[in-house]
Amino acid sequence: MDQVSFTQMKDGTAEDYALLERLEDQFNEGLVERLKLALRKLDDGLSGYKVSRLEHSLQSAARAEADGGDDDLVVATLLHDLGDELAPYNHSQLAASIVRPYVRAEVTWIIHHHGLFQKFYYGHFYGEDRNEREIYKDHPWYQKCVDFCERYDQAAFDPDYPTPPLEHFEPALRRVFARKPFDPDVIGEEPAGGFDSRV
Repeated sequence: MDQVSFTQMKDGTAEDYALLERLEDQFNEGLVERLKLALRKLDDGLSGYKVSRLEHSLQSAARAEADGGDDDLVVATLLHDLGDELAPYNHSQLAASIVRPYVRAEVTWIIHHHGLFQKFYYGHFYGEDRNEREIYKDHPWYQKCVDFCERYDQAAFDPDYPTPPLEHFEPALRRVFARKPFDPDVIGEEPAGGFDSRV
């Protein structure tokens, strides 16, 4: 098995890092398969809803697709709750980090904030401010996130909705994750103050 010569990164050579880059490129070719596996794991997660987290993700993406969403939006919607298992208190940010190198910044912003915006529907039942999302009311993508939550996220818990299988979304997943990461022609301009900036 090919391995680097160093035990500390600072001692690495150009050849070591060329090897690592080649191996990383090979590993990254399997990203879509790993994402599909992670999505399938959502079928056995948090209970209590009428649909599994996987079904919720598929249904959310199907709603975005039926609404005319492009690959960026449909794929990001499919992955929007992928962080639930490992980052239950900041799942939105984890999902946004996954899609950020491959989709336009607007979509990343929506995914990054959807958890906060979704509180509008239930926060008051937990003694929280359901209007906390209003801190972003002057942000140019505020309404897009409101619409995402209303049309695709909060509405996608219906066991009777005609929901396609994961394989339906595989071509879009492959198109999005085949892109060059952080291509400025794809992601455009990110918010100057970062994704938590209020304007």
